[in-house]
Amino acid sequence: MKTNMLHIVNGQVMYNIFQERGFLKDETIVSFNEAMCYGKTSSSIFSLEFLKTRSEVHNVSLDQYKNITLKSIQPLLNKKFNSLTLWFDYDMFCQINILTILAWLDQIDYQNKVTLVLVDDEFKPIEKQTLHPKGYKEIYNQVLIEKQTPGTILPHSLQRGIQLYLQYLNHDSELMKYIHEHQDLPEEELVVLLLNNFKEYGIGDTQYIELIRENRSGEN
Repeated sequence: MKTNMLHIVNGQVMYNIFQERGFLKDETIVSFNEAMCYGKTSSSIFSLEFLKTRSEVHNVSLDQYKNITLKSIQPLLNKKFNSLTLWFDYDMFCQINILTILAWLDQIDYQNKVTLVLVDDEFKPIEKQTLHPKGYKEIYNQVLIEKQTPGTILPHSLQRGIQLYLQYLNHDSELMKYIHEHQDLPEEELVVLLLNNFKEYGIGDTQYIELIRENRSGEN
């Protein structure tokens, strides 16, 4: 059987960098344009309920969400592959996106193994491992729906990402404490500090602005 290799990268920025470098230029690359570590989700991944929930999280219409997120991963959704490689960073943002993709593969009963390549800040490969999607749907539900720590032993990067995800919105987390302690700073300045000081989370400026505003509105 011919091998149809599909590469999934975390977001448009990594996709653009790979294109500029000519990296994997003869391969099929798609970008997963989501931020699954932020906002509500649905157990049935990529279902209509999921799409509606996530579009509300991002304050866009259903059609806009489909255009931003689904359009870019059509080769994945159409299952036009039998070999899959994920290219993601170590941070929480990326790890929760990895969990979502593995859970969807489990949801569709994908039987092949998946190659996970972890990259550094410059998107250069630094670690490679092989995973099997079986069992990740249950872990996805435990973590993103029930907000519970899974009992299953996972790759270290995913364990750490889940740990950060489950606590970062708590009032006593290092991130929320930092936002609270700098409530007098203008939003733009605080966002820069958060981006520089909390790289392990991988959260983008849009999410940070929402977190700052939610925190400050709760204090009024």
